[in-house]
Amino acid sequence: MEAYIRPSADLRNHYNEISKQCHETRKPVIITKNGRGDTVVIGLQDYKQLTAELELLRTLAEAHDDVEQDRVAPIKDTFNEIRKALLSRDE
Repeated sequence: MEAYIRPSADLRNHYNEISKQCHETRKPVIITKNGRGDTVVIGLQDYKQLTAELELLRTLAEAHDDVEQDRVAPIKDTFNEIRKALLSRDE
């Protein structure tokens, strides 16, 4: 992924410009400190999308592990167990 690189002073002195750049280009801005990458700035929408995708990948990895470890059941059995648990809770 392409990113822009800016010194840490720009974050303090040109925040509005960096924010606008993140939102318009939807590319991250790497903030450097003493010439080395230190922090990444991304727009809130991109952050939310990134975290949602990461959560989905974690869920898929867990599901894959469940299949690999034979921790699966037919969907009909699963729904029957859920119904039974809900009905016993109401009693």
